[in-house]
Amino acid sequence: MKQLFLAGVGVAFCVACNQGPSNTNKQVNATPDAVAANVDTTVNPKDDFFDYVNGGWIKRNPIPAEYSSWGIGNLVQEELYKRLRIINEKAAENPSDPISKKIAAFWKSGMDSARINAAGITPIAGTLKEIDAITNVQQLAQLASQLNVTAGGTCDIYIGQDAKNSDAIMVQLGQGGLGLPNRDYYFNTDDRTTKIRQAYPGHVAKMLAFTGMDTTTAQKAAAGIVQLETLLAKSSRKLEALRDPEANYHKMPVTQLNKIAGNIDWTGFIKQQGISKFADTVIVGQPEFYTALSGAIKSQPLDTWKNYLKWIVIANAAPQLSDTIANTQFAFYGKLLRGQDQQKPRWKRVLDAEEGAMGEALGQLFVKEFFNATAKKRYENLVEEIRTALKNRIEHLDWMSDSTKQKALYKLSKISKKVGYPDKWKDFSAMDIKDQSYYQNVVAAKQWWQNYEINKLGKPVDRSEWDMTPQTYNAYYNPSNNEIVLPAGIFTVPGKRDEELDDAVVYGYAGASTIGHEITHGFDDEGRQFDAAGNLKNWWTKEDIKKFNDRADVMVRQFNGYVVVDSLHINGKATLGENIADLGGILLGWEAFKTTGQYKKNEKIAGYTPAQRYFMGYALGWLSHTKKESLARQVLTDVHSPAKFRVNGPFSDVDAFYEVYDLQPGNGMYRADSTRVKIW
Repeated sequence: MKQLFLAGVGVAFCVACNQGPSNTNKQVNATPDAVAANVDTTVNPKDDFFDYVNGGWIKRNPIPAEYSSWGIGNLVQEELYKRLRIINEKAAENPSDPISKKIAAFWKSGMDSARINAAGITPIAGTLKEIDAITNVQQLAQLASQLNVTAGGTCDIYIGQDAKNSDAIMVQLGQGGLGLPNRDYYFNTDDRTTKIRQAYPGHVAKMLAFTGMDTTTAQKAAAGIVQLETLLAKSSRKLEALRDPEANYHKMPVTQLNKIAGNIDWTGFIKQQGISKFADTVIVGQPEFYTALSGAIKSQPLDTWKNYLKWIVIANAAPQLSDTIANTQFAFYGKLLRGQDQQKPRWKRVLDAEEGAMGEALGQLFVKEFFNATAKKRYENLVEEIRTALKNRIEHLDWMSDSTKQKALYKLSKISKKVGYPDKWKDFSAMDIKDQSYYQNVVAAKQWWQNYEINKLGKPVDRSEWDMTPQTYNAYYNPSNNEIVLPAGIFTVPGKRDEELDDAVVYGYAGASTIGHEITHGFDDEGRQFDAAGNLKNWWTKEDIKKFNDRADVMVRQFNGYVVVDSLHINGKATLGENIADLGGILLGWEAFKTTGQYKKNEKIAGYTPAQRYFMGYALGWLSHTKKESLARQVLTDVHSPAKFRVNGPFSDVDAFYEVYDLQPGNGMYRADSTRVKIW
């Protein structure tokens, strides 16, 4: 997945909408050059290419108080916010059809701060009373199961494709139940993580006080909750361990789950969520977590579990409750964990929630105005150019056997592409969004999504479905469908019309950092384990697996050496898949760009050669800077390297980059040829 940790300065922009890549070589100087305007000429590109290309913009654009990072994704998102706000306000004024009525109802409920503040804790009062009424473990499990749908909770139960049979939809169970971002926050001893862990019980106590507990009771309850979560964290897998698809696949009958986690009736637990059919067999990601959860059900006092459920409920509901409650939650998760100085304004927070609830409904309105069929065709063509580039590289690999090559080429040929927006839209007519509290509307959306997923059980897999909305500034590769999904929003360059962008920038920005990146995910350390049909199935010879892993280990060691903030290093193993995809995308985009007229003519634009502009275009895709708090969190919780290292890291492995910028020993980005990563 291409991802930037950004969330939105308003600039005018237009999603690509006119000509194909081969017709975009003439630069239109109506606005500053897309890449030259951001350069910091005080930085040597041979030492730090990220700061050289993006440093000028970063110096002129400090991170706003409501954000923990700021960059190109924010620029795109800010304009999307404005457009989506107009859509919502128009719907609120004149809801003319069923979809606009739901949009209007959601928007009004979220924006009615007077009503929300007056309600206080009332929206969740009924649930809190249900928790108070629990008298035994059976009732505890029953209510915990229900809350898993509306509030999250003790574990992660979801419905998805069987990794080893991509034509089947299965009930799946993963680890969960932690209030801190992941297990490392409970055990790491660095100063920053320790400070967060020490502040956590106090925050939990403050939130529990809103439920009616006095200070002493809330503090005692919080201590018990943290102890319980720490117990679950001990049996939770580390970030890098979760990236092994084979090791996180355990298909079993529910009767077996009852044996390894016998203090919970799992048949009843699953049925309580509305899953009454096709759940005799489940896929468990981390069985040891469920054994620990079962043990905790027995070893921890019932009152501790009841307090834990209250914590889950109020923590998840906080954004839809009064400003006092929401601001208290933000002080810990926003300010301390991410480094944000203040919350986004309410209207942006409501749009974020609406995106999660029914973003595809908004997407239908978005693409009508901002992404037409011509743009869709342009990027579909670019996908095929990138596919051809990878085909050529696979054919010329000197380390892979012919047997594995042929299977790799077949898988590549079967990768399907989804560009811009879905051909078939989801039907949100049954989502119960109406004139009710904001909290109730959010819960109604969660319940709709639960029913939507349950309805997939026992039916053929719908491979036309999208898991992102068209307006999303992101993209993904889905190994179970062997597909790349490229929403319209990801092709946006803020402040630029499509005809202002030369091929060099487009091939770096869209071809390399997005399309090439996602295609390479089909052949990274995880994706390579899935076959052309999307099944977790080995199609490699033993010798080729060893050669791949040996080359991947070079990348692990490279990224392990990068220090991000304080003493925190990048986790090379956890970020391996994304780092491989970054490097692959750069190589594929470069091979495709070399076939263009602009590359062959070699005429400068804004003082830069086409080759230089290609690498600058890629770096533009990661234009951003991030607060230390958020960087530290990212290192511990995210499989993506921070933005700077997604540029400087892979570029240090690209021979063409050395040639274009004449890197020599002694330059900051120079790596000896023997230490450069060479996979795809």
